[in-house]
Amino acid sequence: MTELAAATPFGRFMASGSKARTLALAGLAHALHDGYTDTIYVLLPVWQAEFALGYGALALLRGLYAGAMAALQIPAGRLAERFSGRTVLVLGTALAAGGYMLAGLSAGLLGLCAALALSGVGSSTQHPIASAAVSRAYGSAARGPLGTYNFAGDLGKAAIPAFTALLLTLVSWRRSLWLLALAGLLVAALVAWLLPPIRKAPPPERHAAVVGGDRGGFPLLLAIGVLDTGVRMGLLTFLPFLLKAKGVSLPAIGLAFALVFIGGAAGKFTCGWLGGRFGVLRTVLLTEGGTAACILGVLVLPLTPVFLLLPLLGVMLNGTSSVLYGTVPELAPAHHAERAFALFYTGTIGSGAIAPVLYGMLGDAMGPNVATMATAATALAIFPLALALAPHLESDRAQS
Repeated sequence: MTELAAATPFGRFMASGSKARTLALAGLAHALHDGYTDTIYVLLPVWQAEFALGYGALALLRGLYAGAMAALQIPAGRLAERFSGRTVLVLGTALAAGGYMLAGLSAGLLGLCAALALSGVGSSTQHPIASAAVSRAYGSAARGPLGTYNFAGDLGKAAIPAFTALLLTLVSWRRSLWLLALAGLLVAALVAWLLPPIRKAPPPERHAAVVGGDRGGFPLLLAIGVLDTGVRMGLLTFLPFLLKAKGVSLPAIGLAFALVFIGGAAGKFTCGWLGGRFGVLRTVLLTEGGTAACILGVLVLPLTPVFLLLPLLGVMLNGTSSVLYGTVPELAPAHHAERAFALFYTGTIGSGAIAPVLYGMLGDAMGPNVATMATAATALAIFPLALALAPHLESDRAQS
């Protein structure tokens, strides 16, 4: 690299260590895929008007994407173990973009469903491969970088849905999806070109335990993740309709989601620090209790206080996940990193696919307010699981 080239931002990026480049590109992929996932929420009112859908059917649209993504987490992790993880991630990102492209080209509901499922298949590669790449690059010091990686996902959740809501005021929803698809193809090209090779797993030690088997606790961690994701996805499915009932316009709904996701990004940092300082148990009790309180606030407060509350709601909604993702390596042997992350993401994303459908059916039967209150009750149901998990974690035992 010449001195002139090295003086450019790109040159400095290329000259940076492989750890930094791995984290930067894994974070970029995370931002794109999480943005793709949550942009669907902004589009739900548009699709409701175009296809005359009920809440259950709208949740099913979201569930097709999330379900396909969840079902293939473990196969994607296995592919990364046998072949180049970078190649699998690139192909998956391109496929996710292609699904969005086809969604914009779809002439009816059936084509839209198929396109969203295809995009979800592509997105199944991101979480297990990118998170394992960061974990492998940083080794025992991976908790902080994994928090940064998760923070990047929240930046995508904040920016891409808000950008899409703005696009919807300028062009049709189909053309908006085409532009997002082009952005996805660009990210796939950057990952193919710049991501360092992902380190292979270290050889397993003799008598190494299965995932989560050495300390136990992994099933409890997974159960908390499943319920926490169900709360988050169920609430976000109803949030645009709750806001619409309060008289909020479509662009303002996009702003509302941006406020939630910006708060969520802040929550990743805040609750990651709280988890290290006060332990997983205290942090989970705080975030889940705060989530239930904020959900009830959204239901009963007038519009202006609700908008002021949305960033705090985002902090609470995403705070638990920040602690849980960073705890996965603590409960799983290093040579099973992809499988542990794949299993965890399968459960949580699967919950993200199924829970909105269940809450949607409840919303069709009893109204969106009752279904939203059910999400608050689910958040409180996490308390006993967190109490049972704490003894399995060294940090919580040391602070008790």
